[in-house]
Amino acid sequence: MWQKKSVESYFQAWIENDADVLRTVLSDDIIYSECYGPEYHGIEQVLKWFDDWNKTGTVLEWSMKRFVSEGNTIVAEWYFKCNYNNVIDGFDGVSMIVFDDNRKIKELKEFQSKAEHYFPYEE
Repeated sequence: MWQKKSVESYFQAWIENDADVLRTVLSDDIIYSECYGPEYHGIEQVLKWFDDWNKTGTVLEWSMKRFVSEGNTIVAEWYFKCNYNNVIDGFDGVSMIVFDDNRKIKELKEFQSKAEHYFPYEE
């Protein structure tokens, strides 16, 4: 499925710090909402964010756990781990992704969850 390959290419671009891939998978008029609030409008803002983030950060892992597709919209569940400002952290997340007619990502919204889970009702 081409949508899954496109998302995997996007994740890999962060792992490999390869901004060139972004232009091949993201629409010029992308709207990208990060899980903690920042939003970027257009490929140029996304490229600036990518460059700025990678000056102090390194993505160590971004792996897809589950992928659900309906029409031009997909939902991807994933795990993300990075070293940012010499602090290693990771979290689970979900992205809602909408593709345009050119098979490029035109909208991406991220949602975050803690990776560590506990079971309050188990002994």
